[in-house]
Amino acid sequence: MSFDTLGLSAELLRAVADQGYSEPTPVQRQAIPVILEGRDMLAGAQTGTGKTAGFTLPLLQHLSTHPQQHKGRRPVRALILTPTRELAAQVAESVDTYGKHLPLSSMVIFGGVKINPQIQQLRRGVDILVATPGRLLDHASQKTLDLSAVEILVLDEADRMLDMGFLPDIRRILALLPKQRQNLLFSATYSSDIRRLADKLLDAPVQIEVARRNTAAELVSQVVHPVDRERKRELLSFMVGSQNWRQVLVFTRTKHGANRLSKQLEKDGISSAAIHGNKSQGARTRALADFKQGEVRVLVATDIAARGLDIDQLPHVVNYELPNVPEDYVHRIGRTGRAGNEGQAVSLVCVDEHKLLIDIERLLKRDLPRVVIPDYEPDPSIRAEPIQRRSNARAGGKPNARNGTGQQRGKRSGGGGSAAAKPRSGASASRGKPKNAAGANRSQKFSGNSRRRPASSGRA
Repeated sequence: MSFDTLGLSAELLRAVADQGYSEPTPVQRQAIPVILEGRDMLAGAQTGTGKTAGFTLPLLQHLSTHPQQHKGRRPVRALILTPTRELAAQVAESVDTYGKHLPLSSMVIFGGVKINPQIQQLRRGVDILVATPGRLLDHASQKTLDLSAVEILVLDEADRMLDMGFLPDIRRILALLPKQRQNLLFSATYSSDIRRLADKLLDAPVQIEVARRNTAAELVSQVVHPVDRERKRELLSFMVGSQNWRQVLVFTRTKHGANRLSKQLEKDGISSAAIHGNKSQGARTRALADFKQGEVRVLVATDIAARGLDIDQLPHVVNYELPNVPEDYVHRIGRTGRAGNEGQAVSLVCVDEHKLLIDIERLLKRDLPRVVIPDYEPDPSIRAEPIQRRSNARAGGKPNARNGTGQQRGKRSGGGGSAAAKPRSGASASRGKPKNAAGANRSQKFSGNSRRRPASSGRA
């Protein structure tokens, strides 16, 4: 099937061809005809499946073929809500890219930047608005925005928005919209909260799903490297250097841990930058641009970057620390293995994270291979510390919905390296490189459950 068979206008087909695409992805094949029919839709699609074009193209088609008569400034006719600033910027870029041959205007609004330029642009009128919930409500409260003419509402990464505590904001936004409109809800996972939201929001929706629920991208190879918490940074630097990784996205649990790890990698001679909710929008944009252009080899991120970062052919994702929520593991590694490209997801797992690993494997319905790196075998004398001490907000506190972060502040960051939290008294964190016979069997102690693998296999 080609894009020509989906009923898109010549202007849109030209824009698609300009990008070098000839065949739609599965989510595009299913979603575009449904949206063009004007029906509500609940779409289950993982990142990297082409879902953004799947709703952008028919949205542009509808607005361009059904021009609205209006007096004064043009009203907002389509509203696209996203959980993070980065995703909002990328969706807005797609709208511009595919709508470049159409007489439609669009803009993006999010926090972290001055509001006055946004107000001025809104006063000039806009057809398509891409926004994060917090800044959208800021404009609504200042009466600089009128949503009474919205014809199409898109909730992108809806599960992530709920995870980040945006449900109250979403309800407030829905109250500002006309009751008669088309609603499109996109989600990588189907939680009970998503089902409840869909039941209230959607009217007789068509449901499409192009990937198995809560599964990792099939083109991503996954491996676990058991290692002591205090040697994670050393192992990461070794892997980046010895394997000549040129572009690596590394995830930590906390903002402080991301900053610290980035600085430590710089000291190791590896160009690095950190991206998280405490960074200004300008700093986040520069860090991402440097990473995409190859000026920075390692981008260290919190889970704010687990969704919405669109990086072409990203080869490596590293879980420096496992996420507290198993679904976030899927979102993290979904940054690689996109658009038919293969990718590698590496998790550096210490004794504290055994339970988190088991939860992830339960979600994936399979075991992840454990491979111990020689000279980085875990020390069996180190005891586990409760991971809740260094957990993010969703494991105990409440996320900050406005800045899109789920981290809670505290003295312990959970990061690796020399500044990591010390083991409990009675446990010794060996910095040496054990080479005795016992080291070969240490991975069995690491397994975190009753499954045993032969020591000779090289897996824990």
